[in-house]
Amino acid sequence: MKINYGLFSIIITLCPLSGAAQFMVSAPEAIKIDVQSGTGLSAVYVLPSSEGAEVSFRSGSPVIWQRFSNLGAAYAEEITDVRHEGDEWIVTLGPEDIGLVATSGGISQYVWIVNYANHPFEIHSVGFDESQECDRTQLKPEGQGDRIVYYTINGRPEELSREIEIEYTTLRYDENTAAYQPAATVVSVPSLQPVISVEAPLCDTDFRISGDRFLRTWKREQHAVSDMFQTKTVSAETSAEQTERDVPNEQKDSGSQLGGSAPCEITFTATVSDAAVFREWQISSDPEFGIVDLSYNELEIQHTFREQGTSYVRFIANNAEGSCEYIGETYEVFVGESALRCPNAFTPSTSPGVNDEWRVSYKSLIDFDCHIFNKWGTELFSTTDPSVGWDGKYRGKYVPAGTYYYVIRAEGSDGKKYKLSGDINIIGYHGGSSSSDSEQ
Repeated sequence: MKINYGLFSIIITLCPLSGAAQFMVSAPEAIKIDVQSGTGLSAVYVLPSSEGAEVSFRSGSPVIWQRFSNLGAAYAEEITDVRHEGDEWIVTLGPEDIGLVATSGGISQYVWIVNYANHPFEIHSVGFDESQECDRTQLKPEGQGDRIVYYTINGRPEELSREIEIEYTTLRYDENTAAYQPAATVVSVPSLQPVISVEAPLCDTDFRISGDRFLRTWKREQHAVSDMFQTKTVSAETSAEQTERDVPNEQKDSGSQLGGSAPCEITFTATVSDAAVFREWQISSDPEFGIVDLSYNELEIQHTFREQGTSYVRFIANNAEGSCEYIGETYEVFVGESALRCPNAFTPSTSPGVNDEWRVSYKSLIDFDCHIFNKWGTELFSTTDPSVGWDGKYRGKYVPAGTYYYVIRAEGSDGKKYKLSGDINIIGYHGGSSSSDSEQ
């Protein structure tokens, strides 16, 4: 089949061995659109103007031409005005969009022809709708570019996208720089509507509408640019990082959640887009934030959680007008119940790295005071840090093996008070100072 349009043509040849049709487009202004096989069509062709164009089908056998409309090929009507030249069977197109059927040797081929002159695209200006949403921007283009619809052989309407492009600049969060960076954005829409909704930009920008795909192919693309749009949309990226303590005698809670053994020091960081004027971190014991216990206006805060239970942390931001609000994800920080256990023996100096310090085993202690004495009441060691252990030395020298005594006062994140005392046995040690040394 060959469509002649001035100097342009579309040639369709039948492959008799397979019964399939192969389309070859040799004209720069005849645009072939491949469609899904479920349409029954071999292709859709778009011509700048179809009126007066000739369509020919080359075959050694007679060709029956039919036309069909939106009713489908079942209601196709035979075309009687057919010109026969050699092995070509030719029909002339009119101004309407039309479906064609060419049947030869018992095999039928179906195409749909779109007359672009019936669906011109024009764009004169781009404005903005009065009602703007925080997450969507409503554009009001002035021009024309209605939906282009073709019909399958069963009469089902399908839209042929014009691929009208809307270009503007927004911001995207870049993990490498940990900052929002300008990003060119292109949105494609199938037709020109009175109002077009796009994702709201995160920075001030203009909008350029250009099209359509057919004019773009024919090097006659049109475009229009809006005035500068003032963004009011707010967005942010947040993170939470807990300061880890490499303390072997502190009991750890399993899992990857924030919190664990108090005190828990966590750094919360927010990166915001251009319109975020009001910024606030909120901490609450209420997951719904009905009551905010603490608030900070900085983008980065460092907070130490000391009380047992679950705390909730989130970041919120607003624009200058307060018309668009961003609420970030809620971070849950769980601080477990306190615990304190004291060993009763250790072996300093006998096996380096193995039980060579006396350390308490603890969790979620927010206050700690420990003293160690010999049997004469001499204080040999004291600490207010539960992670610090006694190495069995007094004044730089190991004390003799024997029995010593500890007294501990502590408080947990859950309010629990600890008053502990007991024996410490130093065993397996034969060196060090005499007992008189530890009395001094």
